[in-house]
Amino acid sequence: MTAVVMDILQGVARRAEQSGVFGAVEVQGGRLACAAKASAEPAFYRLSPEGDALWVELVTPDRWLSGSIEGDLIHTGDKLEELLDEELADLGHDGPVPTYEHFRSEDMLFTFRTRVPQLDEETAARFLLAYEQCFRNLGDMEEGTGDD
Repeated sequence: MTAVVMDILQGVARRAEQSGVFGAVEVQGGRLACAAKASAEPAFYRLSPEGDALWVELVTPDRWLSGSIEGDLIHTGDKLEELLDEELADLGHDGPVPTYEHFRSEDMLFTFRTRVPQLDEETAARFLLAYEQCFRNLGDMEEGTGDD
């Protein structure tokens, strides 16, 4: 990992802590991990370097939580790209509509991820905060909001 990427991760970590919307925030193992503050099951928002890119991610080991997010998107007919684009616009980002990937990673985490289009602290922070805003109201990302 380059010194530039480490500086970006450290800067975004400070911003994440100051935002108050995450649980524990730490840079460890070459990535930034921010615990989802009120998720019904463990989930983390991350910034992960891969090759020459930085990816913003929501990861959870819990299939049920991942499924509840997918279920909400299917039920409402919302497109994750559009929801994310709205949150990014609210944060001052005016780039193209972002895309996302959804898969189960090699380390068995259900993963939603989007490539951060620029390798700088401001853009990375916007994408991390937009991911939190976007996913907070989906599925059971806020404990006690699911259908019991």
